[in-house]
Amino acid sequence: MSDGRRALSAVTDGLIHITIPVGMLQCNCSIIGDPATREALVVDPGDEVTRILDLIGRHRLIVKAIVSTHAHIDHVGGLSRLHQYTGAPVLMHRDDLPLYQAMDEQAAFMGVHPPDLTDVDQLLKEGDILRWGPFEAQVIHTPGHTPGSVSLYLPHDAGKVTAAGPKKISVKDEAGDEIAIEDLLKKAVPRDDFEETTAFDAPEQPAPHAPQLFSGDTLFAGSIGRTDLWGGSMEQIMESLRTKLMHLPDDTIVHPGHGPVTTIGNERHLNPFLQPE
Repeated sequence: MSDGRRALSAVTDGLIHITIPVGMLQCNCSIIGDPATREALVVDPGDEVTRILDLIGRHRLIVKAIVSTHAHIDHVGGLSRLHQYTGAPVLMHRDDLPLYQAMDEQAAFMGVHPPDLTDVDQLLKEGDILRWGPFEAQVIHTPGHTPGSVSLYLPHDAGKVTAAGPKKISVKDEAGDEIAIEDLLKKAVPRDDFEETTAFDAPEQPAPHAPQLFSGDTLFAGSIGRTDLWGGSMEQIMESLRTKLMHLPDDTIVHPGHGPVTTIGNERHLNPFLQPE
């Protein structure tokens, strides 16, 4: 990018996915777009809305919804401005509304100026389906980091996802293969001199199909979300991880709210918080 800051952009089987770390705590803001209809979701616009809008404009995307995985200040700081410029509805789980409305307290804790707030247009719940272009994402309620934390799950055949609970998910790679974590991380390494790619830049050989999970601050590469802030619960986050996210296929690519990508399989076997006691 022209400012030399890092971003990750990938095209997987026709899906435009751009991740940019924004703000003081480098929250991963994700733009997930369809190259045919140009419809897109924006997930966790925590700050630096001008950069986000620039990427939306470069890819000629129409924002259909702005999704907040949870209401911590570093993930919602840009909600109001992005809504103002795009007109797209803001989506958040009901249980995080008190946290969102306590933005002055959060800002004081961080020692920063509180961002403007906006109305929440749709309250998310377990099993909701978000649709844009040909894509669908299932909302999984994953409390623990905050009471209203959610994750978004896109199976590899996103057009056929149902509202069934996470334990019933059985979507697998069409080839029956898993993506090696070392190959995944190689693809995820951004270049300092980065240039976003579009669907027209995709290689002739398509990338392997794999489900995608946008986990917010519930699951990280090698770690989990902290539970010592407002409404956090170690018991709840472990329940969310063990009974919901760990029931997803091992080849699911995880896009956390901070840090590098990983996979469910990698975290199942290597994450110290998820090992048998």
